[in-house]
Amino acid sequence: MSVECVSLLDPATGTTARVLVGFGFNCYEFRVQQKDRSIDVLWSAADFARGQERASGSGIPILFPFPGRIRGTVFAWQGREYPLEAGDGRGNAIHGFVLNRPWRVIEQTETRVVGQFQASSDDPALLQCWPADFRITVSYEVANAALNSRIIVENPDDKPLPCGLGTHPYFRLPLGGRSAGDCTIRLPVAESWELREMLPTGNRLPVPNATAYQAGLRFADLTLDNVFTGLCFLDDWCQASITDPDSGATMSLQFDQTFRECVVYTPPHREAVCIEPYTCVPGGFALDGVDAGLRVLGPGESFQADVKLRVT
Repeated sequence: MSVECVSLLDPATGTTARVLVGFGFNCYEFRVQQKDRSIDVLWSAADFARGQERASGSGIPILFPFPGRIRGTVFAWQGREYPLEAGDGRGNAIHGFVLNRPWRVIEQTETRVVGQFQASSDDPALLQCWPADFRITVSYEVANAALNSRIIVENPDDKPLPCGLGTHPYFRLPLGGRSAGDCTIRLPVAESWELREMLPTGNRLPVPNATAYQAGLRFADLTLDNVFTGLCFLDDWCQASITDPDSGATMSLQFDQTFRECVVYTPPHREAVCIEPYTCVPGGFALDGVDAGLRVLGPGESFQADVKLRVT
């Protein structure tokens, strides 16, 4: 099976990236040249580029118009019910519609690619599954030892568009060294959402060891599938990081204030950690009276989000 793929290269530094346009516009490879070695920043399954692996299990899946779970397989909105597909093994819909469908390239250079997906033109059947048409445009650009991404969400319809956005990067461990367990994970979090059956109850709880999370914990000591909030921002940016003490490399993840939650997940294979910026609480669509971050875009309205990865 052949899936459309775009390769990016910064010729000045040798930094590269690969984006699987035909399978969710997933950036599944980001590689940085550091001295005499190449560092693979993202983890993906061996056959992911063939488009036959789990769409949410490799690279950087893009989660829209809802990140995380919606309870069951029906989305109720303004008196109407919209059918969804179960996808989490628990009977719940999960991670939206765009992560496993073909996108279109609308701009491309050696260092930058821009992809777009619009429900009405790329999969019109989705108009029966969500209250309004939507358009999402994502750019990836390699520069120096960084991968910069901008996401633009638009409502091209004449009806309100409820939505949430998330990215789900799998960061490879170790980061050029020998031991995944010795890598230090820094998470700028202070609170978490209480979960029951992997869905939020609406309660926010303080993280008892928030200072330790912010200072950094060994990956060997972390087993997480948590929805964190109370994020720490500095100059409009929130920054998490991974440091490999053996290689001396640090990967920093920065995201802007469009995002207000951060899901952190340690996959069972223990070869990666997922640090996932979300604009809303996963499953928060059903939390009445709770500020869950749900956005409702009027006709013609839009918002923008920025995410940056850098290796030093």
